[in-house]
Amino acid sequence: CCAGTKETAFISAVTAAGLVHSVTRWCSAGNVTECSCDVTLRHGGSASEGWHWGGCSDDIHYGMSFSRKFLDVPFKNITGKSGSGLVAMNLHNNEAGRQAVAKLMSVDCRCHGVSGSCAVKTCWKTMSSFEKIGRFLKDKYENSIQISDRLKKKLRRKEKSQRKIPIGKEDLLYVNKSPNYCVEDQKLGIPGTQGRECNRTSQGPEGCNLLCCGRGYNTHVVRHVERCECKFVWCCYVRCRRCETMTDVHTCK
Repeated sequence: CCAGTKETAFISAVTAAGLVHSVTRWCSAGNVTECSCDVTLRHGGSASEGWHWGGCSDDIHYGMSFSRKFLDVPFKNITGKSGSGLVAMNLHNNEAGRQAVAKLMSVDCRCHGVSGSCAVKTCWKTMSSFEKIGRFLKDKYENSIQISDRLKKKLRRKEKSQRKIPIGKEDLLYVNKSPNYCVEDQKLGIPGTQGRECNRTSQGPEGCNLLCCGRGYNTHVVRHVERCECKFVWCCYVRCRRCETMTDVHTCK
């Protein structure tokens, strides 16, 4: 379903980024024999500023190399002119995910000195949390670029007036506009949002305003019965009360 859309671009980028992040974490933890910490940073630093490289820096180079071999090689083995443009776009989106991990690398330091002073610091490079990487890629998804489906030598923007603006290596690209996910389409495998449970008070993606696509929602009361206030009685059984609660459930029209 929905090949070449901004949603599939986001999935490609997140998958590639997730593979880099997971493999690199395993390397740093010593769980992979082929890699470990980034040995290129074991020496050096800035003596004048009172810090040096130490600890275990995440070896993102190995993680990115592994991700390229695992995800990109199958695409590169695809032949035929009809798929070349889509393949180039998918390879770009994979790399955009990897570049997001690299871009968000940070330097952590630990202080050493008398009475907790920071006379000397040991520093190492570390990846950001995958949550932060995901938010970065979500922003790229929101600002993804539609490209021409008549691809020749290189990827180019669909809008002719914007073709002089270069495409960044971190940008997400798509060819086809997204279908209407609000309405059921059995041919495309889209279930629609009718009948979906939503949160009336939320302004997020699970909120009724967004999830119901402006159609409104129905409210019905659901009765829950469960055991509660259970106590152990000597000897030897558990005595519970029977508690009943009523909650409002909202579902999209």
